[in-house]
Amino acid sequence: MGGRTSRAAPGGRCEGSDTVATVVLFHSVHGPGPAVHEAAERLRAAGHEVEVPDLYEGKVADSVEEGRDLTDEIGREELLRRAVAATARLSERGVVYAGLSLGAAVAQTLATADRNARGLLLLHGTSDLAEDTSVDELPVQLHVADPDPFESHDWLSSWYLQMRQAGAEVEVHHYRGAGHLFTDRGLPDWDEEAAERAWRCALDFVAEVGSRDSAA
Repeated sequence: MGGRTSRAAPGGRCEGSDTVATVVLFHSVHGPGPAVHEAAERLRAAGHEVEVPDLYEGKVADSVEEGRDLTDEIGREELLRRAVAATARLSERGVVYAGLSLGAAVAQTLATADRNARGLLLLHGTSDLAEDTSVDELPVQLHVADPDPFESHDWLSSWYLQMRQAGAEVEVHHYRGAGHLFTDRGLPDWDEEAAERAWRCALDFVAEVGSRDSAA
């Protein structure tokens, strides 16, 4: 099952860099399990400082259904409150917001509201955008399965246009045949080739954003 990558917009070279960034990484609907910590370790191994907020307060879901029930029980507003509380102290540094699926939606919401945000890395998910959203050339990189049961082509086209209209610099990578959460080795969705391709580009993106931060 190949992770063939294509771009919806020009952008990063997917070549390494050694610049350090501060990254806040949000977990998926499965909670703060191995997948998000493995992702954090990839970023740390590249020299970045990484925070992994626990939006579920220690609970981990064994299935998507269980995760959705937990999310509904907590409520969207409370999830966002916890996310903001966990990241507010870091904002002045200029944060790269990142997330997996549900966490990507949370990351997008926070990044588009934070004028100090340095970048937005989305793995497996997006969120709707308020009509009055305005960002100043915010670098955004999305990695998504193709097709993805939760991110339809029509939705992604609309999302891309809205992000561009809001002022973001958007780069999209599609992975044909991969499962929704293809970077999570603990799930049937896992696709090793797609995951490695995604992380090579994602790490380059974070390093490039860190470079912009250092040059500012």
